[in-house]
Amino acid sequence: MSIKVNQPQQRLKGSLPKIGIRPVIDGRRKGVRESLEESTMKMAKVAAEFLTKNLKHPNGLPVECVIADTCIGGFTEAAMTADKFARENVGVSLTVTRSWCYGTEVMDSDPLIPKAVWGFNGTERPGAVYLAAALAGYNQKGLPTFGIYGKDVQDIDDFSIPEDVKEKLLKFAKAGLAVAEMKNKSYLSIGSVSMGIVGSVVDPDFFQNYLGLRNEYVDMTEITRRIEEEIYDKDEYKLALEWTKKYCKEGFDNNPKEQQLSRERKDKDWETVVKMTIIIRDLMIGNPKLEKLGFGEEALGHNALLSGFQGQRQWTDHFPNGDFSEAILNSSFDWNGIREPFIVATENDSLNGVAMLFGHLLTDTAQIFSDVRTYWSPEAIKRVTGKTATGTAEGGIIHLINSGSTTLDATAKQTKDGKPVMKPFWEITPEEAEECLKATQWCPASLGYFRGGGYSSQFYTEAEMPVTMSRINIVKGLGPVLQIAEGYTVKLPRDIHDILDKRTDPTWPTTWFAPILTGKGAFKDVYSVMANWGANHGAISYGHIGDKLITLASMLRIPICMHNVNPERIFRPSAWSLFGTADLESADYRACQNFGPIYGKK
Repeated sequence: MSIKVNQPQQRLKGSLPKIGIRPVIDGRRKGVRESLEESTMKMAKVAAEFLTKNLKHPNGLPVECVIADTCIGGFTEAAMTADKFARENVGVSLTVTRSWCYGTEVMDSDPLIPKAVWGFNGTERPGAVYLAAALAGYNQKGLPTFGIYGKDVQDIDDFSIPEDVKEKLLKFAKAGLAVAEMKNKSYLSIGSVSMGIVGSVVDPDFFQNYLGLRNEYVDMTEITRRIEEEIYDKDEYKLALEWTKKYCKEGFDNNPKEQQLSRERKDKDWETVVKMTIIIRDLMIGNPKLEKLGFGEEALGHNALLSGFQGQRQWTDHFPNGDFSEAILNSSFDWNGIREPFIVATENDSLNGVAMLFGHLLTDTAQIFSDVRTYWSPEAIKRVTGKTATGTAEGGIIHLINSGSTTLDATAKQTKDGKPVMKPFWEITPEEAEECLKATQWCPASLGYFRGGGYSSQFYTEAEMPVTMSRINIVKGLGPVLQIAEGYTVKLPRDIHDILDKRTDPTWPTTWFAPILTGKGAFKDVYSVMANWGANHGAISYGHIGDKLITLASMLRIPICMHNVNPERIFRPSAWSLFGTADLESADYRACQNFGPIYGKK
């Protein structure tokens, strides 16, 4: 049984959002418009070609661009374009121009669509002047818009896209698509609140007003019902169990011998957790095969872009835990082959699930879900191990560990240019998927935590990779805020890792994290990062994507409460500078408060 590579597919209901390109023009006839018509439309086509070439949806399908039928020189043509964009499911709007235009007449006035204006930096026609005028109009009308303007003057016949413009186009477009991808999908809460964790108190106002996501709720007894009444594809179950036996090796049992479950019970648990995995997926996205089995309602699913599973304690005190199901779903591969990861939050921590979703939509990769467990100072490491941590770990590290629900992609067995990475699923080879599985063992669950048994993944992210940790928190009276910490996974020597890791739970997966320090604020030192983290969980994405998260957050009107991103990388709507330029953090809060959530009423 080999691991196959699946073709990209849209597994949720609804068409994929597109990018709309609006070539705007000086509408004066008898010479002015005519002289600009061809070059302005060419600029639009160049932008569309660049974006479609460099962007994919997280499911691997190509991003499509829709160009207005004509250049837009006034309101009538703007209205015609808006009508076309509505028919084509445009979710992101990019206006391009090489000249002066009548700003308020040609603007995009849809308040729910992220928008940007790219003004050509040339001297022959005032594209940059129009950009300034257009942004002033958008700001006055309460429509936050990103301004894109190249640093260097270009010749009038130069249709190349400067590197700084490319960067802004991609940053804007990917974040804008993330906004559009979330709209009219759902967060599926399986169960309720886990162990008093406030993140699993699902806040429908946050999901609706800020994300455009609805909330769906299913009791965990639905999983029991589907297991007992065999509401799943039995052929798939047979395949899944066979695959699991081949690729998911059982690890050591760390429970006291007198408490260890029997071999018969452990085998039964394997069967149960495989069924749970299939059922949770079916709950999220549906399964047409269930229709043929006579379960038409169950076949539909909940069109869930992400979900959370409560687990503890009402489920795990009696049934096998959700670690296997969550880990496999969060990974880029299973018995059906290499595919887009699902986003599943353990302990139904919906706010960390949202942070995972942001990371997935911006990077197309699987996400790490972890407890932000322990800060290890250099002194504490030396005291406990007798050794000095060096390199990336010399200033201290944070232990990212959870009960085994995180993605197996975090084993760092995928490579690019000889370096360990986490890839979008369409770049992962069968050999890499197998290596991720080989690096993972499934230990019988710690019965002190999980009385009902089950299995937890156990691996060590034994590599140095650039990563970004993030988290959504909600503050009474303020609303949601986003925390961001860029840094690196740390490859500790095995003798240090083994001692530190065993002090927590040796049957769980571990990633060591060293944030990049700035020497001030929450990033004064590693201890300060840990001390300022706002909750018990964090979502960790491959790459330094803090700037992309900031761009996305500004579209959703979620302020950033801590980050270590170089200000030169930050890209927000032009209106943000009008709330102050000296203290950007405070300006961000004021701007978000002023405009309010994108789908909320002010």
